[in-house]
Amino acid sequence: MDTKELLKKVRKIEIKTRRLSDHIFGGEYHSTFKGRGMTFSEVRQYQFGDDVRNIDWNVTARYNEPFVKVFEEERELTMMLLADVSGSKFFGTKGQFKDEIVTEIAATLAFSATQNNDKIGLILFSDEIELFIPPKKGRSHVLRIIRELLEFEPKSKKTNVTEALKFLSSVMKKKAIVFVLSDFIADDYKNTLKIASGRHDITGIRIYDRHEEQLPNIGMVQMKDEETGALKLVNTASKKVRNNYAKFYADKVKYFNNSFTKSGAGAISCRVDESYVKKLLGYFKQRG
Repeated sequence: MDTKELLKKVRKIEIKTRRLSDHIFGGEYHSTFKGRGMTFSEVRQYQFGDDVRNIDWNVTARYNEPFVKVFEEERELTMMLLADVSGSKFFGTKGQFKDEIVTEIAATLAFSATQNNDKIGLILFSDEIELFIPPKKGRSHVLRIIRELLEFEPKSKKTNVTEALKFLSSVMKKKAIVFVLSDFIADDYKNTLKIASGRHDITGIRIYDRHEEQLPNIGMVQMKDEETGALKLVNTASKKVRNNYAKFYADKVKYFNNSFTKSGAGAISCRVDESYVKKLLGYFKQRG
């Protein structure tokens, strides 16, 4: 992708996702993800209905009339986006690849965080950490994240969610809002997720295509595993083959849902031909 085309794509995504974050997600994001607590702001004269526990006795004694302390939410948070850049991201049968949906969702979340003056960071992962962008604020930083999501070329095509979560725990010592975007055709990440969820507010967003759920009956087909590059002849006319594949896929989905739910994390599943806007809004409203 040349520079002109890349900038055009970045701008297109910015316009679409910023409009969503401005008009839809900004308020929902703010009410869903709270700040670290309340911090002192100022003192003012006592008014009827004020909590007497907030009376500032030193100021009250000085002016000989009651004054109360005013607190406000300590709003600043950090959002971390963990995006799977393995080979399976290029699958898609309804006009968009999974990686395009991942980029749009990540951009929408990032601009929503920016609206609330939060920092945003990015971890791109395969079966290793491909790229780490430390959390920062601002539009230009979000645009850099979008550019990386659009054009980054990973070294590996395999997936290891556990490695991404371990790296997150090593670089983020304070609590962060974390979104893990992947198709989650992986396993053995449940224990690491449970540990990471003890420190961070984590949500898994599973992006998938409906044609991944089961094999069509189209006879003998040569298939390629995008993550390993292996070619294999598959007899899709065999009911046993189709049933085995359907069970394999269903088991991965079940593992995803159980792992995130039992770890106290959030879980969203979004098909590439569905509205991720409705999915995210529903999730935010449910949590808020």
